[in-house]
Amino acid sequence: MNSKKKDFIISISIIFTFTLIIVLYVNYVLISLFGLNQENFIYVIIPLLFLALIIFLSFTSSILKPLFTSDDNLQKNIKETIHELNIPVSTIKMNTQLLEKNITDEKSLKRLLRIKQASNNLLKLYEDMEYNIKKEIDKIELQECFLDEMVSNSIIKFDDIKKDTLIKATLPNVALLTDINGFEKVIDNLISNAIKYNSKEKPLVDITYENNILSIFNKGEKIDTKNLFIIFDRYYQSDSTNHGFGIGLNIVKEFCDKNKIIIKIDTISNGNIFKLNLENILLK
Repeated sequence: MNSKKKDFIISISIIFTFTLIIVLYVNYVLISLFGLNQENFIYVIIPLLFLALIIFLSFTSSILKPLFTSDDNLQKNIKETIHELNIPVSTIKMNTQLLEKNITDEKSLKRLLRIKQASNNLLKLYEDMEYNIKKEIDKIELQECFLDEMVSNSIIKFDDIKKDTLIKATLPNVALLTDINGFEKVIDNLISNAIKYNSKEKPLVDITYENNILSIFNKGEKIDTKNLFIIFDRYYQSDSTNHGFGIGLNIVKEFCDKNKIIIKIDTISNGNIFKLNLENILLK
């Protein structure tokens, strides 16, 4: 538990205890003066409840205000820093593109390519951090995108790691209105998971769309029934020998729950199918 959480819990506990002591004392005084019976019960208890609420809110706003102010300032500083990071990264990217046109030496081009890849990675980190901050404060804008393009772009990312895995995608040009970055992470994680847990013999990932359902099939061992209930838990891994932290499917589930996308898993004789009902994010 970090220091701010401790401070918050301690502050709330002190306020609650102080409020309780005052209310109990006032209650004792009122009962001593007027007694407590059916006729005056409401006239004693209701004012006490209002008094407790007023005291609690008054002390809470004054004591906890510095904690909330500190969080607001931290959030503001992070936003400004991330924004400033975008400037040098964009400058590096622009200049590498200009240098590419004038350099012909193969070794220099390779070095330039590494710089370009590194700047692209930094730019992606910047975009991810910006997205995560916006997500935390619920300021994600829904944008129009197309399912086939999203999946195609995702598949390209796995060219270097898919090895012998055949990835098939038969998708129509379906328009979606969604959080593009979040949906991209969902597709990336599902395809990554499908590649990781595929069959060693003729590995296959087959992505299809029908009746609002996006299906991602991976050939391989069926998911055990007992694991279907915990597969979306954070840090869960059915095979600890695989690289990763076990958070990919948890990210998928969180996004689907937040965006009213029903996700289910069908296990069949030669593999597993992850199904996403996209009805609620289709562009009407």
